[in-house]
Amino acid sequence: MRQATITRMRRSHLCLTLSLLLALTASFARAQRNEATLSDAEVEQLRDSAYVANDRVIVFIKLIDTRINSLRDLYAKPRRPGREQDTHDLIEQFTSLSDELSDNLDDYSSRHRDIRKALPKLIDAIERWGTAIKSPPDNETYNVSRKIALESLRDLREQANEMIADQKTWFAAHPPPKEDNSRGDFEHPR
Repeated sequence: MRQATITRMRRSHLCLTLSLLLALTASFARAQRNEATLSDAEVEQLRDSAYVANDRVIVFIKLIDTRINSLRDLYAKPRRPGREQDTHDLIEQFTSLSDELSDNLDDYSSRHRDIRKALPKLIDAIERWGTAIKSPPDNETYNVSRKIALESLRDLREQANEMIADQKTWFAAHPPPKEDNSRGDFEHPR
């Protein structure tokens, strides 16, 4: 009886250790993927725009547009070896950036940050992005990534549309101060 209890405890300890190891590995892989997605200059742009919500959304739009333009260029030029893998990588980068933008929008929504100027630009960009993601021909190398990207894009569109309505309602009931704080800047104590 006692031996069975010790064996179960060892198995439980082993399972717990493996679970923690898998969680750490997944977290590390996700961090590496996000770092690989952005250049140093792009990371700097995001840092510079961190305190102004409208600006940060616009920076995300520009970063995603860069990936979309690269994707279009792949198919505008004569076919070259590795195009399918490059397509896969660009779609993965698109999805990563789109998900990060969605996380930022969640944060801005819960804090009632004023991004009313950036949201219409985001809606327009989402339409462009959807067309570009759908444009490459079917290929097993990137079809799954494309499906995930389109789902992410659909969620982002729904989120942005909801935020437009929510922000309109919130700021009608809680107008911002007369000072030009429409960019969503943090208020710094003086």
